[in-house]
Amino acid sequence: MITSSTVVNSVVEKLRAALARGQWRSGEMLPGQRELAEQLGISRPSLREAVTVLETLGLVRSMPGKGVVVLEANLSDSQTHDSAVAGASLEDVLQLRYTLEPFIVGLVAQSISSKEIGQLRLTLMDMREALEANDSEAGVNAYIAFHEELFTLTSNPIFQSVVQQTSNALKQSAEVLRNSPEHLAERLEENEAVVRAIRSKNSAQASAEMRRHILREGQRMGIELNIPDDNLVT
Repeated sequence: MITSSTVVNSVVEKLRAALARGQWRSGEMLPGQRELAEQLGISRPSLREAVTVLETLGLVRSMPGKGVVVLEANLSDSQTHDSAVAGASLEDVLQLRYTLEPFIVGLVAQSISSKEIGQLRLTLMDMREALEANDSEAGVNAYIAFHEELFTLTSNPIFQSVVQQTSNALKQSAEVLRNSPEHLAERLEENEAVVRAIRSKNSAQASAEMRRHILREGQRMGIELNIPDDNLVT
C-alpha cells in the first residue's frame, strides 16, 4: 500500500523536476489545486502537503486568494552546496553519514514494506555477486546503490533535500572505496546486519548497526571519528 507520505514525497520530486526544467517560471502561478491534482493523479490534501514542502524549500509561495506563485530559483545556493561537498574531506563525509544514516535506518525500520526489504536484499546480492566475481567496481556501485536506496525510503519528504547531500558525499568517497576492494566482504557483512535489524522492525538495533558500520568504515580509511557518543560499543 502506498502511504500518504510516500505520495507526497513523489509529488514533491515531480514538481521540483518540473520547476527545474522551467515548466513554470519565476513569477508564474501554478495551476489551480483541482487542475494540478488531476494532472498528478493525487488528492488535493496530498497536493497541499506537497506545496507546503516546496514552500519550506523556498521554491514557491502560497498567496491567499490568488494561488501558488513560483519563486526565483537560487542556482548559486545549489552550486555552493555542490562545491562544498566536492571540497569535503573523508572525515567530513563520515561525520555527515554518522549524523544522518543511523537515524534514517531507524525510521525506515518502522515503516518498511516487504517489497522494499526485498529490493534492499537484492542490492546486497549484487554486492555478494561482485565479491565472488572479484569485481571491485560493481561491488562499490552496489554498495552506493544500497545506501541510496535507504535514503529514498525515508518517509519525511523534507528529508529528501537533506539526504541528497549525503548521497553526493557518499559518491565523493567512492574513489577511496574502489581503492580498498579487500574490504568489500566486511562492508557486505555489516550492511547485511543492518538489513536484518530493519527486517525485524528493530529501529534501535538498525541504528546501532549503521553506526558501527560507519565507524568501521572510518577505521578502514585510517580515520578515527571524533563523536560525542561515548557509550557506543564498536
